[in-house]
Amino acid sequence: MGLLAAMAISPAVTNVSGLLVVEEENTVPVRTTRRETQPLLSRQKRDWIWNSLYVEEEKPAPTAYKIGQLKSSKNLEGKRFVIEGEGANTIFIVDHKGDLFVTRALDREEKSSYHLTARMYDGNRNLVEDSGDFVVQVTDINDNSPVFAGTFNGSITERSMIGTKVVEVNATDADDSSTANGELRYSLIQDHSAFEIDSVTGVISCKINTLDRETRSQYVVVVKAQDLRGLTSGSTATTSVTITITDTNDNIASFIRRSYELQVPENHKVNEKIGVLELEDRDQLQNKEPTFIIPNDISRVFGIELSPNKNGNLMLRKALDYETTNSYTFSIQVRENLKNLAFPADNVNSAVTTAQVNVKVLDVDEPPVFSQLIYSFTVEEERLASNFGTISARDPDRVNKGVRYSILDKDCPIGINPITGQLSTLRKLDRELEATHVFQVKAQEEPSGLESFVKVNVTVKDINDNKPELVVDEVSVCESDVAGTVLGILRATDKDDQPASFTFSLASETSNFSIQDYGNNTAAIIVKMGPFSLDDPKDYSVDVRISDGGRPVQTSITKLAIKSCQCDARRIPTLCKAGARRMGVSVHALLAILLCIFTILVIVILFVMRKRYQKDSLANMKNSGEIHEQLVTYDEEGGGEMDTNGYDVSILSSACHDGSLLRHPDHHPHPSLYAMVQKPAHQSQPSACKGDMAVMIEMKKDEADHDRDGFPYDTLHIYGYEGPESLAGSLSSLESSSTGSNLDYDFVSDWGPRFRTLAELYGVNEPEYYHQY
Repeated sequence: MGLLAAMAISPAVTNVSGLLVVEEENTVPVRTTRRETQPLLSRQKRDWIWNSLYVEEEKPAPTAYKIGQLKSSKNLEGKRFVIEGEGANTIFIVDHKGDLFVTRALDREEKSSYHLTARMYDGNRNLVEDSGDFVVQVTDINDNSPVFAGTFNGSITERSMIGTKVVEVNATDADDSSTANGELRYSLIQDHSAFEIDSVTGVISCKINTLDRETRSQYVVVVKAQDLRGLTSGSTATTSVTITITDTNDNIASFIRRSYELQVPENHKVNEKIGVLELEDRDQLQNKEPTFIIPNDISRVFGIELSPNKNGNLMLRKALDYETTNSYTFSIQVRENLKNLAFPADNVNSAVTTAQVNVKVLDVDEPPVFSQLIYSFTVEEERLASNFGTISARDPDRVNKGVRYSILDKDCPIGINPITGQLSTLRKLDRELEATHVFQVKAQEEPSGLESFVKVNVTVKDINDNKPELVVDEVSVCESDVAGTVLGILRATDKDDQPASFTFSLASETSNFSIQDYGNNTAAIIVKMGPFSLDDPKDYSVDVRISDGGRPVQTSITKLAIKSCQCDARRIPTLCKAGARRMGVSVHALLAILLCIFTILVIVILFVMRKRYQKDSLANMKNSGEIHEQLVTYDEEGGGEMDTNGYDVSILSSACHDGSLLRHPDHHPHPSLYAMVQKPAHQSQPSACKGDMAVMIEMKKDEADHDRDGFPYDTLHIYGYEGPESLAGSLSSLESSSTGSNLDYDFVSDWGPRFRTLAELYGVNEPEYYHQY
């Protein structure tokens, strides 16, 4: 620090042993002259002589201290120095002697060198020495400690070889790395038995080959970094490094128990878990690879599947039956693929690889079991079968309860014996209507126990029970057709399922046509003899007999109508006479038609009988004597029970001239009873004309208008007269007689003034009346 070296201004500056030396290019001094008119620029030799300029960092500077001197080979009086550059006149100052001072402490880590220039002037402020560059170096001291860049974590597989790299740590030091201040050394604070660190590179490696994750899965080591190349006087820093031991497959699976006790009900579902055979494997789950070995005879009933955590799930492969076998005892082995073992297993001598399993079957009340999963039977159509199949079910429990059978479908044509399970037909089956009957049979333990159901298919077997039906297009014969002409092709169909061999023939002989059977279920209708004419009034037809060749043979006869036509040269009809083609009618259709005709006849007979009864009743009524009618008047104004009065209309008929109702067999005609009624003196009483109904009504109206005690005629009834030609006779009461009654009406006079008129009409004694005449 205190060394000084002579420095001279030269074009080249060489750094020798840390000292700045300026070599002198030319020793001959050069003066700088100034002219008034034009400055003369010329190259000057360098006469600067520098001292070595170094500043120790962090050196206190309560007052400026000198670090060197600016010198020139020129010795002038009144010279003055000027510096420029980094920190000039602030950090660095120069006096008139050329001494260079530092005014404050410097930090090399902040700035390690300062570049400056210097000029020298004479007393007249003339430039004597032009600018010369120099550098002030800040020397380093160990004022910074090492720093770790971050946290460090590493991992290594268990059982790794010695020297296997785990992780590399590094630290930094702000001091000059070219000096001891910045050179670091690494070490572990505590000597570790499993790991070591390279002091220069900071690489942590394994120094043993017996790392065991199952014993210890993680280590934490403390690393120290120290500068000054690890000298005790150097600064230090520490950090923790976590080292994880990763797993490898170095253990085999082991049963946690030597025997397992399990219970399962006999109705346990197949392919579902019964229990868990737990295993122990110190390796992690990805390295847990057990394989189970189960005896062959047991493997049909039980199986083993791996659970998500690599244990063994005991599965049921076959349905259990407590009544057959109520317990199972067997051994299971567990193995691990040795090829996947990186090293010999640690627990190869202590692992439990064989365990005994005891499965106890629990008894459960089970529903009946059918002997088959699905039943299929065949029954012939159109026949009643009392026993065409049997459904069988049993109680699988030891109590062996009785079983009753029933069919769920109430409309099923099949019946079942509730005790024996025998199937029978309730009615004849028709394959053509329904070829297959599908239903369910229920089996229930007695009296009302568990139930089971089974599907039953009954196929209706076909028999030859349908007659063949004729299939033919419209057949016509031309007037010009000669013998041998084919009029049409006959075919047939059969609803039966059996293959039919149809044969065709004539049911009745005809002189005009014949049928030729081709033997391939077809036939031709051929002209046998002509001639044919549209003028012929009769219709042409043939009766076709068809046999289906089945067992039993079914035969049908169909009347085939043949139209007669006029045809052109190509036998194309141009004019035809209408003809009827009648097909055979089945027995069922015939019965339906007869039933309709019978119903219509019964309805007609009942209708005729009813009309005759009505006529007889009317005739008896006509001859039964008098027909009494009641003339009823209603008071719309309301008068209670007194508003309605009954009158015997037969009295009114007395106004007729004949007076037939008052005639007596042994008396002569006499005046009517109505003419004898005494009227009040103040009333005008027009004489009732014999048979004049209108005059009588007007008199009654007038009488009512002047009689305050009488009832008003609020309703006027109009009576029509029917002619004598009516079958029922006259319905009027005017022609009837009132003498047929033997009632005594004298009590009417006791009812008061309101009934005076009635008393006069009905209160006349018959002997007195006849006495007057």
